[in-house]
Amino acid sequence: MTTTVPHLEIDHLPLPDAARLRTPDDGGHPPRILILYGSLRPVSYSRKLALEAERILRHLGAETRVFDPHDLPMLDSVPASHPEVQRLRELSLWSEGQVWISPERHGTITGVFKNQIDWLPLDDGSVRPTQGRTLAVMQVSGGSQSFNVVNALRVLGRWMRMVTIPNQSSVAKAWQEFDEDGRMKPSAYYDRVVDVMEELVKFTLLVRGRSDYLVSRYSERKGDAAQRRLAEAAGAVEAPARDRS
Repeated sequence: MTTTVPHLEIDHLPLPDAARLRTPDDGGHPPRILILYGSLRPVSYSRKLALEAERILRHLGAETRVFDPHDLPMLDSVPASHPEVQRLRELSLWSEGQVWISPERHGTITGVFKNQIDWLPLDDGSVRPTQGRTLAVMQVSGGSQSFNVVNALRVLGRWMRMVTIPNQSSVAKAWQEFDEDGRMKPSAYYDRVVDVMEELVKFTLLVRGRSDYLVSRYSERKGDAAQRRLAEAAGAVEAPARDRS
């Protein structure tokens, strides 16, 4: 296992103790993590970082998927039934946690990355593809270190009703942080990426199985109850037995 992550000092990275974090009914399967990145360039440092994050996550016992955005159409240019749109939404529903990585372009996230998030609906009937899932945010920059992208990603994560973990990573001068094989070199930046992935796995184990309860909102419960009463009054649905007694 250590051959895939040769820069790790394994003695200082024990596997997450799932027994201390998981709920009794979470099924015991590996945490399911979806990784999104935001560049279509042939040499994409956000993709390189995505693949490095995937190696670390797998070492930590997670099951991972990396979404390739090359064939995802621009928002609203095709129906939502498009195969790549459906694949992205299915992966989001499959996931229990996500990693979002974007380059910084003009001080913010790229259009390639934003397009992926825009295709994920806040809700689809009674299903919410992102709500309650954990989220880790990272960015790559061509110049000096910046936090514009991770800050923007946190805003997006809040909007998508995700549980964004406290830690984050910003890799400056990304072009010099990867070797000719596309692997991230040992550095403080690499160690920070390991920190973020370790924290994501722990938070995912802690939140999954509890996410529906954690994100249940008073205003939505109140609104749902009002809609049920209106539907019952209109005869669209049958009132509960206790209300008919």
